[in-house]
Amino acid sequence: MKYVSPFILVLAGLLIPVNSFAEVGIPAMSVVTDSNGGQTYTLSIQVLIIMTIMTMLPAALMMMTAFTRIVIVLAILRTAIGTAQTPTNQIIIGLSLFMTIFVMSPVLNTINNDALQPYLNETITSGKALEMAQAPISEFMMRQTRESDIDLFARIAGIENIESPDDIPFTILIPAFVTSELKTAFQIGFLLFVPFLIIDLVVASVLMSMGMLMLSPLIISLPFKIMLFVLADGWTLVLGTLATSFYI
Repeated sequence: MKYVSPFILVLAGLLIPVNSFAEVGIPAMSVVTDSNGGQTYTLSIQVLIIMTIMTMLPAALMMMTAFTRIVIVLAILRTAIGTAQTPTNQIIIGLSLFMTIFVMSPVLNTINNDALQPYLNETITSGKALEMAQAPISEFMMRQTRESDIDLFARIAGIENIESPDDIPFTILIPAFVTSELKTAFQIGFLLFVPFLIIDLVVASVLMSMGMLMLSPLIISLPFKIMLFVLADGWTLVLGTLATSFYI
């Protein structure tokens, strides 16, 4: 008994804090309704919502901004020149990202002024902030989207009565916007491809007339295509055209 009593005392001392901490718990999920009818979520729910939004940021960046058009055009340009992996994928993606920020800066400023700052100052609720942030993005997407693409996805979804752009749900606007961006990107890519294709045809014809059938035309045409692109100030023309091709 002399050795059992200390053991029991230590065990009791370990159990008492556990019971006391179990009684003082912080609710994991709770919603508080204020006097104006708005709802405030606990910190745990806010963290959960933020983490969920962060997982969707890459898809939102590609599907709801100017990124899709820019990265496709730059990839087609690299293929047209024939420089294989130059510029590298990292450079193309990085350039497309910063060009997207440049093009979307008016939309981002509107979201910051109308949604983010009022929410950080606790003048509007999170739901109202999301609603205010959605409006400029929807307006940007609507300006780039063709009506035929919207009609297509609305018909597939079985929605017939669309009287104004505000009646178009995000589930229809996003795929219609992406489809329009793909069409526009390939149209711009076609126009970029034509002059380089002409150089390839001319070089191939010259080599065939000289009987040099074993020599690859790409080896001869590549320096001429690079020289043409540099002399025409190609990067300025391409990036400037991409920046001005969006309706802001």
